[in-house]
Amino acid sequence: MTANPQSRTQWLGRWGFVLAATGSAVGLGNIWKFPYMTGEHGGAAFVLVYLACILAVGVPVMMTEIAFGRRGRGSPIDAVRRVAAESGGSSLWSLLGWMAMLCGFMILSFYVVVAGWSFAYLWKLLSGGLAGGSVDDMVAIFAANNENPWNLGFWSTLVTLATMAIVGKGVQAGIERSVSWMMPGLVVMLGVLIVYGLFSGGFGEALRFLFAFDAGSLSSDGMLAALGHAFFTLSLASGAILTYGSYLPARASIARTTLTVAVADTLVALMAGLAIFPVIFANGMDPGEGPGLIFMSLPLAFQAMPLGTLFGILFFVMLSMAALTSSISMVEATVSWLTDNRGISRRTAAWGTGSVLWLVSTLAMLSFNLGADWTLAGRHFFDWLDYLTSRWMMPLGGLGMVLLAGFVLKSESLRDELGLSPRWHALWLFMARYVSPLGILVIFVDALGIARVEFGVHWPWLLAALVAIALVGELVSPRLRRVLYNES
Repeated sequence: MTANPQSRTQWLGRWGFVLAATGSAVGLGNIWKFPYMTGEHGGAAFVLVYLACILAVGVPVMMTEIAFGRRGRGSPIDAVRRVAAESGGSSLWSLLGWMAMLCGFMILSFYVVVAGWSFAYLWKLLSGGLAGGSVDDMVAIFAANNENPWNLGFWSTLVTLATMAIVGKGVQAGIERSVSWMMPGLVVMLGVLIVYGLFSGGFGEALRFLFAFDAGSLSSDGMLAALGHAFFTLSLASGAILTYGSYLPARASIARTTLTVAVADTLVALMAGLAIFPVIFANGMDPGEGPGLIFMSLPLAFQAMPLGTLFGILFFVMLSMAALTSSISMVEATVSWLTDNRGISRRTAAWGTGSVLWLVSTLAMLSFNLGADWTLAGRHFFDWLDYLTSRWMMPLGGLGMVLLAGFVLKSESLRDELGLSPRWHALWLFMARYVSPLGILVIFVDALGIARVEFGVHWPWLLAALVAIALVGELVSPRLRRVLYNES
């Protein structure tokens, strides 16, 4: 049983999608990883490269996924199948939808464990259980939190229950209503924390760390980091954006909406840096500690500052909301497919999915305690979920999406959906065919370590040369152009 695409629920407005998609993009990684990468790789120089990568790779892929979702009006599986069939493409393309849906579910299976850390630390601050006089004390608290399966399992279960409760209420009453206050609330709390940081004594150093234009610090590794983060930060190829796009009203501009989400995601990440690093620098701590920055150094820093406990609570409330908005998006593809194709209610689909998710996430949670010795090829179950999704499924899924859009679908198929002028549509098509796939391939090869070649400052020119060759090939060969653009 397949639901009628025309009767599919839609967001109440364009901003419902923007808030939901931004909530999906803004997760735990954004709060610490992007600000740290910015400071380590040249500040404003890195931000400029990152924005260029967002425009060259992230935006074209995101526009493609939203267009697939809205035109197909279904889960990733149904939407991709319908869009491909419209152009006479094989039903096998729906495998991209299957991979995206499975990818989102697998990511969420270990993400709820990490999100549980945020909720656990919020409770520790509220109950006074996060007292420690040194970084070693905080390391011991973090280790104790993970070594107790009942404790860690409780918090990951709480995240699962909260996620399913919201998703089970529906697109409008559940997801849209929740993100309509969680995302503005997150921004407000970041703003309050930034004001707090102004008087911490480390704000000037934080500004220099984040925004000083230091092109000399921008190595090829930094450029690859910018390229990789630009792709992964927008929740691409995990089924979330494509499913959210299926609820987008027909009147909404896909290009404008995509750019809004990309800008909002970047601004929130930079605001997070302005909220975190003044506190870190004011206490003479290392800003490059990764997850340890959030769960070890930062709580210790808050304890040493006036009103630190209050602002620490505010920070972990904000962090928990960021985790929850991401969790909601990653399960929606599965719930959408079940309600469309199995004739069951949304509430039943949500709680059924949540039950399976709980079982899988419990195995991921046990990787930190009872299952610490359960490894396969040197990786725990938690690590395998992360490895398979981030290194294989997301890059391959994103690559498949843009190749389907650029080389298989008829030119008019997405032209109507995107609603771009001929010039802008030609630019999007070129980016989707050549620039985005090349960028994804670079991410893929670098992440797997298959061919780590140190190009230095020259590797961007190699990509530019490949794109130029592709462009010239299209311009000088009318026959090739007819084949590629499906023109008569």
